Amino acid sequence: MKKLLLLLLFCAVCTANAQQSVARQWNEVLLDAIRSDYARPTVHARNLYHSSVLMYDAWALFDNNAQTVFLGQNYGGYDCRYNGILQPGNVDSARQEIMSYALFRLLTHRFSTSPGATETLNNINELFSSFGYDPQFTSTDYSNGSYAALGNYLGNEMIAFGRQDGANENFEYGNQLYEPLNPPLVLAEYQDITNIDPNHWQPLSFDLFIDQSGNSVPVAIPDFLGPEWGAVVPFALDAANLQIKNNGFDSHLYFDTEEPPQIENSMSDGINDPYKWNFTLVAAWSAHLDPEDATEIDISPAGLGNVSIDTYPTTFDAYRNFYDLMEGGDIGQGWNLNPYTNQPYAPQFVKRSDYTRVLAEFWADGPDSETPPGHWYTILNYVSDHPLVSKKFKGEGPTVNDLEWDVKSYLALGGAMHDSAIATWGIKGHFDYVRPISAIRYMSGKGQSSDSSLPNFDPQGIPLIPDLIELIDENDPLAGNMGELVGEIKIKAWRGPDFINDPENDVAGVGWILGTHWWPYQRGTFVTPPFAGYVSGHSTFSRAAAEIMTQLTGDAFFPGGMGTFDIKANQFLVFEDGPSEDFTLQWATYRDASDQTSLSRIWGGIHPPIDDIPGRLIGDEIGKRAFAKAERLFGAQQTSEKNDTSAILFPIPFQQEMNLTTDLQGQCTVQLFNMNGELAHTEKIDFNASSKIDTSGLSSGVYVLTIKNNEGVTVHRQKVIRR
Repeated sequence: MKKLLLLLLFCAVCTANAQQSVARQWNEVLLDAIRSDYARPTVHARNLYHSSVLMYDAWALFDNNAQTVFLGQNYGGYDCRYNGILQPGNVDSARQEIMSYALFRLLTHRFSTSPGATETLNNINELFSSFGYDPQFTSTDYSNGSYAALGNYLGNEMIAFGRQDGANENFEYGNQLYEPLNPPLVLAEYQDITNIDPNHWQPLSFDLFIDQSGNSVPVAIPDFLGPEWGAVVPFALDAANLQIKNNGFDSHLYFDTEEPPQIENSMSDGINDPYKWNFTLVAAWSAHLDPEDATEIDISPAGLGNVSIDTYPTTFDAYRNFYDLMEGGDIGQGWNLNPYTNQPYAPQFVKRSDYTRVLAEFWADGPDSETPPGHWYTILNYVSDHPLVSKKFKGEGPTVNDLEWDVKSYLALGGAMHDSAIATWGIKGHFDYVRPISAIRYMSGKGQSSDSSLPNFDPQGIPLIPDLIELIDENDPLAGNMGELVGEIKIKAWRGPDFINDPENDVAGVGWILGTHWWPYQRGTFVTPPFAGYVSGHSTFSRAAAEIMTQLTGDAFFPGGMGTFDIKANQFLVFEDGPSEDFTLQWATYRDASDQTSLSRIWGGIHPPIDDIPGRLIGDEIGKRAFAKAERLFGAQQTSEKNDTSAILFPIPFQQEMNLTTDLQGQCTVQLFNMNGELAHTEKIDFNASSKIDTSGLSSGVYVLTIKNNEGVTVHRQKVIRR
């Protein structure tokens, strides 16, 4: 519960009583709902995206440039019909009403069975009722101009779409065909697991499983979450890149990724095996989690960050140069100057053990367990509230109001988070790759792979590293009463939950433990997420979000050149006491924050480097694609167009033909574009002689009509509907 008190610190720049847009208010209700639900990144990326679509469509409906995503579209094979509604006298009021009724319906449906349903449904009702709306009004007949009915219709349509979008929502998102290859690791006992397949994911068996949100899950062996998620309807992923590969079930893959390294039979120098190096590095970084270790590092932007994507490793040798096996971290050297102040960043030296332990928790699922996709929404809201932020799309053009900024930024970020979950979990399900807890315990159980002349040699054993991974000798405290453990593997690492009785006051510390007793830096009732490691969802989510934030603001840097989050001594860590002193997490750029996220998962014992880098590269591409699609939906800025005429079109909605009344004279070009921006109809009209447009060849839907004068200048643009 320590982190609960710190959540508001991330919005310290906010004005306490500032009026937030209706979209922001609904987003905060959704984030709270996620915090009270099971920790399911895929499911909540989808909830955030679908909610963002409803917000955006309710706004875009009355904007001449914008195109809807869902309403009036055939989206993912689902036809969300729309027959049009009268233009409102008060556009802001209509948008709020449509948005609120749509979100009320969707969120009530999605969280009705949440473990925190009572609180969540109360929050939903409270916000909805605060606007003066009637929860008992359920009509979806908007033909009489009811914006409330249109909101109900839109929300219900998204619910119906969600029942057939590939997520298997009707059966609680359960797996349909996937089966794990390995038997479960029983955490209540330190069993021999040298008979598992070390290249594949191993389920974990708990006496009591408590997920990262703190919810007790009523199963002893949690299922793999979302191995078939690649089949879910995406936002901007390119269907032309989709490959369907069968590995016991169909995996939908949008990105070509190589098979992660498989364990080799090393007859000497096992550290040269990419598999062994990757997981040995995770064990080595575990030694950095000791609060008694006085090692200090500069965690300011002067000391960390500024890693170019061009330097991300793609070969084994490059991986070994990119990550520091013994000291931790990557090749980032930090920034010389803050570009806003033109002054050097002030150094901030803290104990490495405090920094690494805080990173492992802070980035695990957000400062208050809103899952990684939700965490980036909190960062977006933090940036949006910052007094130095200029709400200009891409940092250019006019300043937009809060509602327009929120719905556009939420759609872009939501699309990127949703696509990241789809792409990443498709890969996770296909490769089914092992987590460090299984790999390290497996190799330690086998023995050592460094020197065949030493005891306990095995080609699939863990490499020896002096003062880090060693063999137990007869004088070792770990040798056992009868010397029964002499020759076994010991690792200097975080000692694990066995050494914590009181999380409020105890720390496990770092010390020599049996390699077969190695733990990730997690609570003993969670240990590792219930799905395969390769590729890292955190790396993919975070890099995609960083690209969205960079393009949205038109600036790679946080407002003022630095984003911050304050950490209080002995008030942040959950499953042990700490950190030992106050400090502030700091990031110069959004990409720096993303890269820090990735490193945090290695220190947390959740991912090796091989899970990390492919996720970063995929996330980078997803972020760029999602933003490009969002920008197309937002429509071109019409700063160069001369809106020097008015036009009246009737009837609206139209069917076989449309009539125009305009003050234009002579020949003009009339064009109709569909919601994908494709030209659907064009013809030249001589307004001196005719004012009818033949639309018999068009299918029903929403279109954008433009009129260009005889000089080719667009003089009118309007959204129209074909029945």
